[in-house]
Amino acid sequence: MASSQPEPTPQEGAVDTHCHLFLMKEDPGRVVATAGRAGVGTLVCAGIDPQTSRRSIELAESLPEVFATAGMHPHTASELDAEAWKAIGEMVATPRVVAVGECGLDFYRMRSPKEDQERVFGLHISLSRETGLPVVVHVRDAWPAALRLLGEGSAERVVLHCFSGDASIARECSARGWFVSFAGNLTYPKNRHLREAAAATPLDRILVETDSPFLAPQPIRGRDNSPSNVVEVIREIASVRATSFEAVRDATSANARTVFHRLR
Repeated sequence: MASSQPEPTPQEGAVDTHCHLFLMKEDPGRVVATAGRAGVGTLVCAGIDPQTSRRSIELAESLPEVFATAGMHPHTASELDAEAWKAIGEMVATPRVVAVGECGLDFYRMRSPKEDQERVFGLHISLSRETGLPVVVHVRDAWPAALRLLGEGSAERVVLHCFSGDASIARECSARGWFVSFAGNLTYPKNRHLREAAAATPLDRILVETDSPFLAPQPIRGRDNSPSNVVEVIREIASVRATSFEAVRDATSANARTVFHRLR
């Protein structure tokens, strides 16, 4: 017997500003189609080294909903040689590449020495300024150094991917004109500091992401994440800000197109 309840109308226009389609088990085309049905119309696939940056560009060139970034993750900063850096520099000139990175500092895992991480991060900041593209920044247990290097490099267009700081850091970053991007870990019960940060950040500085296949939101925690789940991040932000899903969705989508100016 048919249900008397109307079918929910899919929300439109959400942007997942950071995912790694090349790490997902499912076919990227199917992932994008599933996201579209959930109302997520644009995805930014973030490269983490020259090889995955190339793969991200290939996906962006074959799937109109997908855009790419090119950079070197701090975990492998020690592996960045002249040839790899030249390749990244060439890739950011590609029209479907919307940002420099993922790059930054990770003093928690420490898979590359601090001096290598800071050197490579500085290169990315300089490339961001030279190209006018935003720099996508990974920071874990390294906020003082990250803020110092971004300041020394006169970084202008900054996306703080998978934000891990507290409300005071969020306010400082947004005051500098940077964008604060929240992921599925915002929904984890222990992460009250992230929810406080989401409430404290001006709405015109907030982005949303999934970091797929990582950081699935609380209802499906422990499973692989997918870009379609960025709507759960939007719902959580709407809840902590006591506003509507639509207001957060529309604002974060507009913000994404402001900072990633190559998005269409």
